[in-house]
Amino acid sequence: MKAAVLFSGGKDSTMAAYKAIEEGWDVEYLVSMFSDNPDSYMFHVPNINLTELSSKAMGIPLLTAKTHGEKEKELDDLKRVLNELKEKGIEGIFAGALASTYQKSRIDNICNELGLESHAPLWHWDPQEYMEEIINLGFEVIITSVSAEGLDESWLGRKIDMDLLDEIINLNKKYGMHMAFEGGEAETMVLDCPLFKKRIKIVEAENVWDRDSGYYLIKKAFLEDK
Repeated sequence: MKAAVLFSGGKDSTMAAYKAIEEGWDVEYLVSMFSDNPDSYMFHVPNINLTELSSKAMGIPLLTAKTHGEKEKELDDLKRVLNELKEKGIEGIFAGALASTYQKSRIDNICNELGLESHAPLWHWDPQEYMEEIINLGFEVIITSVSAEGLDESWLGRKIDMDLLDEIINLNKKYGMHMAFEGGEAETMVLDCPLFKKRIKIVEAENVWDRDSGYYLIKKAFLEDK
């Protein structure tokens, strides 16, 4: 069975690709939507241009498309891309949705209209267990944006490991923050994982901060041997 993965370069979409392959699917494409709107309801924005490196690291072709990121209208852009994939022989679409009914229901609806299978292998996974699994599998993940109480500029660029997870668990207890950031509290980027034949090396980056939120702008990166 041929599949494509809606891909941002973050932990959830990368794990969705990992699970698709683990389940025996032939992942033929990664799909990245480049949104003009940094507050898109559907699509990840920080460092989305670096999915090209992720694609090369995995050896899976990347299909990109642009969207203005307007609420609901951006779904038409996604539908056009998924229809193109169907014409290429793709049968299933994988997404990294954990708990966002907004995103999952809309992807499900588009796939249903087009006659594609919609898969969300991470759906309703216990957040703490999920984060532990990412770490134990050897995913190297950094935080690339934050926008929640308890997350300040010092979190940008930090690697997700067991020590950081302990801090996240404490923030969950204090503020109710979703431990896997499904509420938009933070965005991430995967620098290495079992699917990568090479790892992403960041050469130059800077923090962009505005009052109580910001992102880690990666200006220069390349693939290096593992």
